[in-house]
Amino acid sequence: MSDNGGEPEATARLQKLFEGHRLTPTQRRIAHCVVRRAADAPFLSSVELAELAGVSQPSVTRFAVALGFDGYPALRRHLREVVPTAAEPGESSYNEYQEAVQAEIDNLRHLASLLADPEPVARAGRLLARSRPLPVLGLRAATAQAAGFAYFARKVHPDVRLFDEGGTLLADRIDAAVRAGASTLLCFALPRHPREVVEALEYARGEGLTVVTVADSTFAPVARHSDLLLPAAVGTGLAFDTACAPMLLGRVLLEAMCDALPDAQARLEEFDAKAAARGLFVE
Repeated sequence: MSDNGGEPEATARLQKLFEGHRLTPTQRRIAHCVVRRAADAPFLSSVELAELAGVSQPSVTRFAVALGFDGYPALRRHLREVVPTAAEPGESSYNEYQEAVQAEIDNLRHLASLLADPEPVARAGRLLARSRPLPVLGLRAATAQAAGFAYFARKVHPDVRLFDEGGTLLADRIDAAVRAGASTLLCFALPRHPREVVEALEYARGEGLTVVTVADSTFAPVARHSDLLLPAAVGTGLAFDTACAPMLLGRVLLEAMCDALPDAQARLEEFDAKAAARGLFVE
């Protein structure tokens, strides 16, 4: 498998192309595929794009029309203008493992370009810092990102609650967090997106929580149930997706939350002192 991703600037242009259009779930899936395959997209036929996105060829044609083009050929011509430096597929000298790493490097570069405007992350940090308790949701593929965030967040935030199991008790745990005073829920959402995550976010907002979401794309199914969505692309070049950018964005969010917590440094120093006294670490 290979997925060369694309230059951050080209990916940003593609996202702007799709913003402002009311796309169906199938069309959002196609848009997500085009963004992830930014370097290849201008050279794909409608049949090839349909296969990559897992949709029908007519769906690709309707997608192009929904964006205001006469058909897919017109959209593809536009994509070649949007991504002028894309190389013809097959020119890379990397093997598939190297290509997967290069794709993740591209994803990190794209994340760096998005962070040129720090205000969305800073706003998220303030929201997370104010929420007592702070529920953190991540199911299935996103469990590791949610657990990693919660592990470190507990060192500076007085009450972090990890929701990493689905089922009928999830709504109960959201209710308990709301009763305890929570104002914001942080969600990590990665493909394939579980239906219960979408339903949980809808429920959380209905209960008055502000939802901050780290997702793989602005076209992810969780987008319409999020008050603040922070995108970080995943790599799709291997059998299982790679999530370096979402993990790093989680650490950036931790930094922003620490900046908004006046006693964060004191809590870290207290933890370090207790860890040393207990001999927790060998170094």
